[in-house]
Amino acid sequence: MSRLDRLVEHYAEHISTPWPEGLSGIERVIFVVYPPADELRFRVYIDEFELRTRNAGHGWTLLDLSDAFPTWMASQRYRDKYFRRPALLAGYPEGRLTEFTKQLVAQTSAAIAQASANDVVALAGVGTLFGVSSVSTIVDQAASAINGRLVVFFPGEVEDKTYRLLDARDGWGYLAHAITTD
Repeated sequence: MSRLDRLVEHYAEHISTPWPEGLSGIERVIFVVYPPADELRFRVYIDEFELRTRNAGHGWTLLDLSDAFPTWMASQRYRDKYFRRPALLAGYPEGRLTEFTKQLVAQTSAAIAQASANDVVALAGVGTLFGVSSVSTIVDQAASAINGRLVVFFPGEVEDKTYRLLDARDGWGYLAHAITTD
């Protein structure tokens, strides 16, 4: 059994257990953590995650953020200037593209708001946010709207509740439940 097959099995076991009520939004977040080198192979497995979720009696909504930044950039009035001088984008607080992040939070929150307490909203493509936004900010700001579960497909690593996107040196501590291949 491959490590991605094991990851699907661990997810299926977790998602099929009864969901306790009375949890905060943050406690309803599940990170499915896999090695960044497996990203393309992982994409083939997303349908299997949906199947396992539906077999457990839950609804499913997939929000793929893979093209979120290019779509946002294409809509910007000054995009040509940004391409000539990318440093213009870095003028936001903390070096983050706050306007872009706010749009992602709104998009994620809207998908979560449409889901019932028995549904899973899954975020894929979060690796494409590296360097332009923050997964932790999106999850933190959207967490209060979670009724069911928010599953984040996360290319990186987790150790002692510290998550590192794409195995970056910096990480953040998070209270979400982690599902790994181990």
